[in-house]
Amino acid sequence: MEKFTGKTLDDVLASIAREKNCALEDITYNILEEKKGILGIGSSVTVEAYCKDDIKEFIFNYLGEFFMEINQPVSVEIIEEPSGYKVLLDSENNAIIIGKAGQTLHAINLVVRSAVNSTFKKRVSILIDVNNYKEDRYAKVKQLAKRVARNVLKTKMDASLDPMPNDERKVIHQLLTDYKNIKTESEGEGSKRHLVIKYVEQK
Repeated sequence: MEKFTGKTLDDVLASIAREKNCALEDITYNILEEKKGILGIGSSVTVEAYCKDDIKEFIFNYLGEFFMEINQPVSVEIIEEPSGYKVLLDSENNAIIIGKAGQTLHAINLVVRSAVNSTFKKRVSILIDVNNYKEDRYAKVKQLAKRVARNVLKTKMDASLDPMPNDERKVIHQLLTDYKNIKTESEGEGSKRHLVIKYVEQK
């Protein structure tokens, strides 16, 4: 993140907003140093700050360098959403980017998300998708979860799903949160981590 210094915090933020051409509310900052002068003389505030466009630029440049290194031309579209950022990739061979069972795309998501979170020192929601592969996967796991949950309610027997990435397990967790007599838990480690849909008696 960039560092900025000014006489007061308001001065610094106003300067950042002008430089980055963004609204004050779009600026995220951490105060690094604050000096209090004598009668206001010599006082200063130093912050590290960024705005939403800085995150988008970082993602764009990071992916550009990544695919340049593996000699895989790709177009990148970044859409800002209320919950975070959706990144749409497209290339002449999307299958390579997706990988077997989506493993390569999943790895790209993890790497980029980690880089962004580390750089901006904040947990940022990012979904990288190729030709709507992830959206289609989410739709499929939702249908699977609903079908299994209905069976669990009928039989009152727990059911384990096949191992799946964290983001897909999260989709199911969120989907079944409000289901009566249903509880979801992740079990296992690493590549064997999977979701268990459990029947629970209503208290």
